[in-house]
Amino acid sequence: MNSRERVLAHLAGKPVDRLPLMPITMMFACQQIGARYRDYCTDYRVLVEAQIRVAETFGFDYVNTMSDPAREAADCGAPVEFFDHQPVALVEDRALLADKSTLARLKIPDPLGGGRMHNGIQAISLFKERVGSEKLVEGWIEGPIAEGADLRGINTLMTDFFDDPAFVKDLFAFVIELELRFAREQIRAGADLIGMGDAAASLVGPHFYEEFVWPYEKQLVDGIHAMGGRVRLHICGNTRRILKGMGSLGCAVVDLDSLAPLHEARQQAAPGQILLGNMNPVTVLRNGTPDLVTAAAAQCHREAGPRFIVGAGCEVPRDTPPENLRALCEYAHQHAP
Repeated sequence: MNSRERVLAHLAGKPVDRLPLMPITMMFACQQIGARYRDYCTDYRVLVEAQIRVAETFGFDYVNTMSDPAREAADCGAPVEFFDHQPVALVEDRALLADKSTLARLKIPDPLGGGRMHNGIQAISLFKERVGSEKLVEGWIEGPIAEGADLRGINTLMTDFFDDPAFVKDLFAFVIELELRFAREQIRAGADLIGMGDAAASLVGPHFYEEFVWPYEKQLVDGIHAMGGRVRLHICGNTRRILKGMGSLGCAVVDLDSLAPLHEARQQAAPGQILLGNMNPVTVLRNGTPDLVTAAAAQCHREAGPRFIVGAGCEVPRDTPPENLRALCEYAHQHAP
């Protein structure tokens, strides 16, 4: 059973030889090949080389196209700033939709139009060519509130929920169309799984999540399913108040940050929901010891139960000691669900 077969079998509820291993690495992966992070974000060949290197070195079961949240916003025309050794930054004080009326004139960019989305799609095609029969290939999109915040500005969007809820719904509808087009091209290029990051969802309470965010996340998930795709949901931050909604979206994988206890997610998720995570990536994975990492992985496994994939609570930090990451990986390599 190779890595791709293992993950797909686990997602389908079939027996597997060991736990799948799918930690998020971006800056850590880039460091493995000594590249600039600017190039990792802008040149799909650098990203692919780094992802394959880290996956082969540590025995990951997948490769992914994640680099930063600004791909779609940049292609829409949002101002972004690149750095040699840091993630891409959205320039919030010059947000594309600072003037709400701009939304009515905003066009959905072509994902194959040569922009940053196209760069991500090219990464998937190259992954499929090089390791697609061995490793699961994961694409990535932004969720409704995350992308809405990228286009409007996070602080402004939060006041819009009170001041102009109709605009928020129009904005999220635009985002759904944008992201489904992007997801469709990633699936056509060979993505086995589409990751959906909706980080800003952890910043709203249950009422706003249920009224504004969840219905649009559900549209995205259902739309990707209609294309024959699968979804991995990741929401950074403390999602304890919205775990029930996250677990009822129908995602193949719910990937939890370290602030949301796995045992609570297991209690509130739909039966059979696969959970991923959620070891603290800083205090345990980066700052701990291999023994501490192993113990934390075992605790996550106990809380999540057999429908579990090994990973950290969020991105593996760039300066994580290799021996600590190996301890996480060895737990997956040595344990069945």
